[in-house]
Amino acid sequence: MTYTALIVDDEELARRLIREYLIAHTDIQIVGECENGLQAVDKITRCDPDLIFLDIQMPKLDGLEVLAETGRRTGVIFTTAYGDYALKAFELHAVDYLLKPFSQQRFDDALMQARTHLKREPQALTQLMKSAHPARLLIRDRGQTHVVAVESLEYVEARDDYIQIHAQGKTWMKTQSLSDLEAQLDPTKFVRVHRSFLVNIDFVNGIERKSKDGQVALLSNGRQIPVSRAGYERLCAKV
Repeated sequence: MTYTALIVDDEELARRLIREYLIAHTDIQIVGECENGLQAVDKITRCDPDLIFLDIQMPKLDGLEVLAETGRRTGVIFTTAYGDYALKAFELHAVDYLLKPFSQQRFDDALMQARTHLKREPQALTQLMKSAHPARLLIRDRGQTHVVAVESLEYVEARDDYIQIHAQGKTWMKTQSLSDLEAQLDPTKFVRVHRSFLVNIDFVNGIERKSKDGQVALLSNGRQIPVSRAGYERLCAKV
């Protein structure tokens, strides 16, 4: 059986080493190389390789963010120069971590483990990705890809089958439910104040009553966000 492989690392020397180590594995076909997280997301989406050799610390998006954006769960071998990440991965029984610099023998051992995991669901990897809230969001809007810092999000509004993300005076559309995004974000910072609105409490200046049963959250950008009765209780507990 032949497997396809993608190499993702911002260092050309690291990518070259993996290519050299793969020469001994005639059942592995390299389908591409990427030097940053954005390239990796696009390549994984288009090619869906069996194996991914994935660095952690990279420009634009790190390795865990790449997996979060692509939903990838199988055939991932992390390569990293950071021991803390490696130890955590082994504790969680991820497919494998290669701590740089690694030998041909260590690389071969990792490939053997990866082959046995290709048709399994690596629950540990899912736990690893969920262990921290994302610092950035990847948004594909009108043919362009944008990386938006989560801390800059002011509010998010549900619109039919997509959401509108408002940050830094700009608005982007993303095909995702508001509930799904809410589950990803830090609940100590983001509050569902209405069935259609999620706000970042760092941008809330106050709450104002508009009618007997209606209230709004006043944001620092001047926007007024409707607040439901349940949303009011959640918001008051945070601000």
